[in-house]
Amino acid sequence: MPEGEIIQVTAENLVLEEINEMLLKSGRYIHISIKDKGTGIEEIHLSKIFDPYFTTKNKGSGLGLAAVYSIIKKHNGHISVDSLLGAGTTFHIYLPASDKEIPVKETDLITGDGKILVMDDDRMLRDMVNDMLDVLGYEAEFAKDGAEAIEMYSKAKGSEKPYDAVILDLSIQGGMGGIEALNKLLELDPQLKAIVCSGYSESPVVSNYLEYGFKGMMTKPFDFQTLGKVLNDVLKEPAVRDQGPGVRDQEGQNIHENQKLSGS
Repeated sequence: MPEGEIIQVTAENLVLEEINEMLLKSGRYIHISIKDKGTGIEEIHLSKIFDPYFTTKNKGSGLGLAAVYSIIKKHNGHISVDSLLGAGTTFHIYLPASDKEIPVKETDLITGDGKILVMDDDRMLRDMVNDMLDVLGYEAEFAKDGAEAIEMYSKAKGSEKPYDAVILDLSIQGGMGGIEALNKLLELDPQLKAIVCSGYSESPVVSNYLEYGFKGMMTKPFDFQTLGKVLNDVLKEPAVRDQGPGVRDQEGQNIHENQKLSGS
């Protein structure tokens, strides 16, 4: 959509009678609607949009909606479209509901204990992680950016209950991100156990997190099992006495060459 509007997706349970406008068999269905506020589709094109190779775009094969139509029909469903030029488009999909019971895979959570500092600028994610850590048995505190995380870690380090590990978001909008925060935290505590967290799985920091000084990594979104396992792996790891080649910045340059940890 040119103006970057919201796409609204909804789903509902529906029971169709024997006689219905979709000419579907009676029974239970799932009705999915996808609504945008884009430019809309001209009325003369509406009857053709599911035809193979039909497209009004400069680039495109015209096979996308044709494939969708075919898949839904093969699943004994129905797809229709409502559109008003200049006001947007809504697609309606009807699929038969299954009566099969879906087996629930029970996975034991890896619980633990300890005090965890989580740095992330997304309030909703902080709330979610707080609930997850509580279920897993950890005590959690949160920072919105690197500067706040450093201040909180510094205060806790001199207290009776320091942090056992930190989880750092790689990218912070308008603030200090995970790499810079990690480097400063390592100056405070060379034996820091830090976990990098990012929605960018292709980032070199995520794929080579050990080279950057992190002890673990998670990609967003993550679940209870992932969070529990990563924390367990990192916390049970013995403190390393030599950083070896040193911590790297986001460009891969060494920052603390042959940094020696306390007690070495």
